[in-house]
Amino acid sequence: MRDLTQGPIHKHIIMLALPMAMGMLVQTLYFIVDLYFIAGLGDTALAGVSSAGTLNFAVMALTQMLTVGAVTLISHAVGRKDQVEANIVFNQTIGLAIFCMVLTLALGYGGANFYMQHLASDVETRQLGRTFIAWFLPGLALQFAMAAGGAALRGTGVVKPAMVGQMLTVLVNLLLAPVLIAGWGTGYAMGVAGAGLATSIASLVGVFIMLFYFMKYETYVNFNHHQLRPKSRIYRKLLNIGLPAGAEFFFMFLFMAIIYFLIRDFGPAAQAGFGLGSRVMQAMFLPLMAISFAIAPIAGQNFGAQLPARVRETIWKAIYIESGLMLMLSLLCQIEPRWVIHFFTRDEQVIEVATEFLRIISWNFVATGIVFACSGMFQALGNTWPSLISMATRVLSFALPAIWLSQQQGFEIKQLWYLSVATVLLQMFVSLFLVRHQLARRLHQDFLATEKT
Repeated sequence: MRDLTQGPIHKHIIMLALPMAMGMLVQTLYFIVDLYFIAGLGDTALAGVSSAGTLNFAVMALTQMLTVGAVTLISHAVGRKDQVEANIVFNQTIGLAIFCMVLTLALGYGGANFYMQHLASDVETRQLGRTFIAWFLPGLALQFAMAAGGAALRGTGVVKPAMVGQMLTVLVNLLLAPVLIAGWGTGYAMGVAGAGLATSIASLVGVFIMLFYFMKYETYVNFNHHQLRPKSRIYRKLLNIGLPAGAEFFFMFLFMAIIYFLIRDFGPAAQAGFGLGSRVMQAMFLPLMAISFAIAPIAGQNFGAQLPARVRETIWKAIYIESGLMLMLSLLCQIEPRWVIHFFTRDEQVIEVATEFLRIISWNFVATGIVFACSGMFQALGNTWPSLISMATRVLSFALPAIWLSQQQGFEIKQLWYLSVATVLLQMFVSLFLVRHQLARRLHQDFLATEKT
């Protein structure tokens, strides 16, 4: 356990975010290698995997439901020096993770055909997407166990064990990808099925690593089968905090699905270009996620310890750091994003779609960084409904105009990218307004009520 209620805030942000960012950068390397081999299978394979890969956002919605609630409640308990409550929350989270694993497998295998039928542009793309899902789903389901363990550690201010586990998982994935996808050393190339299987095997290794750490080294929170029995008190708290955060990622899943649906008539090359560009963008956003994840335990512990000045300091310093980082990445995409895309494909149509996407969408990178920072603060305060309102504002302001545009003569894909930039800017202003309101309300009224009691 690390006490985050003492010492400089910016140092805590860097100390927590840096290990997570390093792990995510290694994960980015896996994304690049995986993308390279999938792209080598052709545009149809890339389109199929990219379309099917949007399921990851649906699973992330459920993992966010678990992890956001767990990090918030555990960090508050740590701030109050209440180890018993922290351990109860941890075991209740594990119980929910097991349920979500079973639910993911059941819905995934049962609905894969329906899902791909409505997203893919042609029969071959649909078939490849279904094949990928069949091998990819076990890895997705295992994410719940890894997320629950990682959330508990972040709540206690410890991030290095989860980072090491993540890096080893990615290493396994890196080693397996060329073997299973392209048949290196075996002569048996599994194609998109190999991409899914590599992820599933790596996720299984990650679960064993996390389990080993908790069994051998972790002392602040630990497994207790007696505490796995559902407790309505804890479930209500977890779901009250976690459901809005989960719904936020569901809206992101919906956002991606809408785009794939609207551009499917442009053919596999257009879907492949968007899939390639969005994966590169997601890799660029990983440092943002690391800082956002760092905000929750830092501000959460200080909130639990009733230190309002340090809570406010956390959000504003995080915004400064994230804005500077994203400004540099924006400039990179404006100067020449083509060289990044060219590494994965030689198809000129795919390159043009992906390059145009990155050049336009990079105008909202700084705004995205601010949105991520605000989201981390909402988690720390134990009220994630503002994040949901912020994301819903973006998706709704995008979906209706996008559908209207797609029905007009002369509709071009780039119109969707410009619309996306505008909606992210709107989301940023909504997030800033809501975070100011939450800080004023929670840091004044809640602490005042505590003093009176």
